[in-house]
Amino acid sequence: MPPTAVSAATAAAAAAALPSPSQRRVPAAKSVWVNPKLPASHPLHHRHKSAAELQQRQHEDRAIDVAALVDALSAARTAADVAAALSPHRPVSGRLLGALLSRIPDPRRGVALLDLVAPDLPPPALLIPYNLLLRSACRAGDLRLASGLLLEMRDRGGVSPDAFSYSTLLAALTRAGHLDHALTFLPLMEEDAVAPDLILFSNLIHLALRGGDAPKALALFSRLRAAGIRPDLKAYNAAVAAYCKSDLIRDAKRLLLHDMPADGVAPDAESYSPVLAALARRGRHLAAVSLFSHMRAVARVRPDLSVFNIVLSAYGQLDLARDADRLFWNMRRAGVAPSVVTYNTMLRVYGDAGLLGEAVHLFDLMRSSASGGSGGAGSSMKPNVVTYNTMIAIYGKSLEDEKAGSLVQDMQANGVQPNAITYSTILSIWMKAGKLDRAAKLFEKLQEAGTEIDLVLYQTMVVAYERVGLVSQAKRLLRDLKDPEGITKETAITILASAGRVEEAAFLFRRAANTGEIKDSSVHRAMMDLFAKNRRHRNVIEVFDEMRKLGHLPDSETIATAMNAYGKLKEFDKAAALYQAMREEGCVFSDRVHFQMISLLGAQKDFEALETLVGELSHDPSIDKRELYLVAAGIYERAYKFDKASQIISQIRSSNGLDVQKFR
Repeated sequence: MPPTAVSAATAAAAAAALPSPSQRRVPAAKSVWVNPKLPASHPLHHRHKSAAELQQRQHEDRAIDVAALVDALSAARTAADVAAALSPHRPVSGRLLGALLSRIPDPRRGVALLDLVAPDLPPPALLIPYNLLLRSACRAGDLRLASGLLLEMRDRGGVSPDAFSYSTLLAALTRAGHLDHALTFLPLMEEDAVAPDLILFSNLIHLALRGGDAPKALALFSRLRAAGIRPDLKAYNAAVAAYCKSDLIRDAKRLLLHDMPADGVAPDAESYSPVLAALARRGRHLAAVSLFSHMRAVARVRPDLSVFNIVLSAYGQLDLARDADRLFWNMRRAGVAPSVVTYNTMLRVYGDAGLLGEAVHLFDLMRSSASGGSGGAGSSMKPNVVTYNTMIAIYGKSLEDEKAGSLVQDMQANGVQPNAITYSTILSIWMKAGKLDRAAKLFEKLQEAGTEIDLVLYQTMVVAYERVGLVSQAKRLLRDLKDPEGITKETAITILASAGRVEEAAFLFRRAANTGEIKDSSVHRAMMDLFAKNRRHRNVIEVFDEMRKLGHLPDSETIATAMNAYGKLKEFDKAAALYQAMREEGCVFSDRVHFQMISLLGAQKDFEALETLVGELSHDPSIDKRELYLVAAGIYERAYKFDKASQIISQIRSSNGLDVQKFR
């Protein structure tokens, strides 16, 4: 049945004219929530009832057939029908209104009901009905209506949102992926003296992390701790992952090994996994293996599948194939069944170690298990495209290019379609084998067939042409990227930037930026790195400003690149303003950013500001104090202030601690 006329008008107006959450009081915008046909509230409706009257009202509420009343309200087609259904029970109590709102599935019909019976209740009693209606709107996915209800509560006299109101709305917004809109309600919570709770912050942090916005996740985590809320395991795990995504591994390890135990929070495998992955990604494989040993022997944490996969790969990078082999075959004893990712990792370990026989044996074991043989791994061990790509690369390293080529046909016969990495690997193998014509023909066929040509394939062919001296063909491919077909402009810009083609990348970036085709912040970072390498510092700032216009919160390395560009341009005030603005926004900096700001102050000869900043940073537990004072000493030395520099070095060597006050 369609909602009542009152509810339809109210909901439609709400959807069309939802006010901005940043506005504290907007009577004109909120007038759409007021039903002008409702009678004005009478003071008698708000006077306190005696205990006997309240007991009688509760007794009458229990005697009402709520299910039948809900059916009557759901069948109502006009405001008069709703009023007629409720007339025997007027004035409606808060208890009855709550029972009705919790059972009516249509939140817009609930709005009409609330508008009708609101005069029966004192304003403070409307909080629970509003919260029930807000929850119903969130469950129905009508977040615009839910936002409007919360704003109406703020504008209505005598009732204001509580922690449940905000938590319900913000949780729904975060689940729906509207992080930026959810964050606009945080200042309103402060105005209403409603403190965000741990669950709310955890939801916001996780949403930012899932959206790839690690800087925003870290800013929220810092805000959580500043609010005096002790993080739980979920919040700590999200923060550790955000630090690792921002390449702030030391801060992540500090949380994992110091802050979590200090707060009585026992880390689990999910806590260790991102740190291990970040260490492996940075090439610090020995540190990853050491942390894995600490995890098992000291922290007594049982590794999960992702941890095993990371450590197996680290063993392979350390040329410890036998240790990886032993760990792999003992996984089931630890209660963790290997997955196809684990098998693929071991194939790569065997291939890097030159153990072709072991790799072929494991590959055959996967194929036999997939065909119902005695592999015992089940259908989950069926080779996928990564498996075939790994084996093709292994055959290529063994100079068996014919076997590599036949494996492409084998994977297609088994229903596994090659991807860009497959073709890129084959092209590289054929290039190394001197089969340039064969590789060029394959690339042309892929283009003619409309196969998606991605970053990997283009880079492979450009590098291949340049290696064999076919510079004209390489330039032709790069020219094609200036007007790309079949690939996005973002991909084309990334390819050109990776190839170091400044002019081509800059031309395409400006054209795409003007048409609003660049949404991924990684493209901005690639262009900033390209311009910085070529000392085009003004262009670095232009790209950074474009990135900020799109609302991206830059990570630590991006801020460092921008500050370096300002320094090269002698625009020290802008660098300082950027540093301060990013700190106020809650960005978490690496030591490099702080040290760069100190260096810029030294270049500006502003030693008073330098000492002030060093004094602030000396109390930050995440800063490497020794490096901090060495940077400060170097600046004084370059400024011919040898006494200051000598005093700092002496303090570093002394065993009495490092008190920056002594340097002044």
